[in-house]
Amino acid sequence: MVKIEDIGEHQLLAIIRPYCDQEKIGDDGAILDVSLGKKLVITTDILVENVHFSDSTTPPHSIGYRATTANLSDLAAMGATPIALTIGLSLRKDVEISWIESLYQGIQQCLAKYNIKIVGGDITRSIVNTISITAVGEVSQNKAIYRHTAKVGDVILTTGFHGLAKAGLEILLYPEKYSHIDDETRKKVIFAHQYPQPRLDMIKHLKNLHPYPQITGMDSSDGLADAIIQICQMSNVGATINRQKLPIPLAIKKITDDETALNWLLYGGEDFELVLCMNVKVAQYLQLRLGKNCHIIGEINASSEIQLIDHENVYPKLLLNQRKTFQHF
Repeated sequence: MVKIEDIGEHQLLAIIRPYCDQEKIGDDGAILDVSLGKKLVITTDILVENVHFSDSTTPPHSIGYRATTANLSDLAAMGATPIALTIGLSLRKDVEISWIESLYQGIQQCLAKYNIKIVGGDITRSIVNTISITAVGEVSQNKAIYRHTAKVGDVILTTGFHGLAKAGLEILLYPEKYSHIDDETRKKVIFAHQYPQPRLDMIKHLKNLHPYPQITGMDSSDGLADAIIQICQMSNVGATINRQKLPIPLAIKKITDDETALNWLLYGGEDFELVLCMNVKVAQYLQLRLGKNCHIIGEINASSEIQLIDHENVYPKLLLNQRKTFQHF
């Protein structure tokens, strides 16, 4: 198999160039158009081998797709529409060219659905493979979503389902432990882990709100609990989460027990859903539009705690714990 060290930097760049916007690359920087009355939103995510991905759980096509989703999800969480991406790669010299091509094919597959182009980047040698993507988007100033604006009385709305990505990772890491799981369930959760979807579809629903309400939020890349905790900390509020309103997917129930399922749902991470705080009437409207793909799970209050409450009094009250969320250090 041909490796980077066999062809050198310039031939590697020639292989990557077709994946980029030919009208924007070739100079020291890319010049982008921004719509009148819009603000730029810029976000960067770095994925490091054996920290965020490994060959045992994530093929290169999936690595590219997931890395792209992570950035597009950040833009969605800000209420922004994506414009373009740049990609920085730090690679071992023994990486096979086919690995890089598959990586870019995964990136391109994710971008193609939203008509987003790669407009530049950088390449350097490293002792460990690292992918750094910077995404650029735009948002109307009065429609930007921040983490620090949650108010007492807001309800907490989440998109999609949490815990599926964690379930997929568990099956990939411990195949013998979960050998009894049926193929359909196995494929569903592995796909959720390897090919998460950025919730850019929410932008069009939010744009249609008139008058535009105050919305607070972030994505759940580091877990549902982490998102709620960060929003509450930055907004100086507390929250109650209704345990009965947390939707545990059937696929997870087939794989593990109730306690583990709840832990995966709250702390698993990498589902890349949106966690939004807003007026209850706005949330109910979005529920009607999105159906089962949208859930009101709790409410913001004036306390300093984030409580998980069981209204059926079967389980004791729990406090969400940031120590259980994903930590880099």
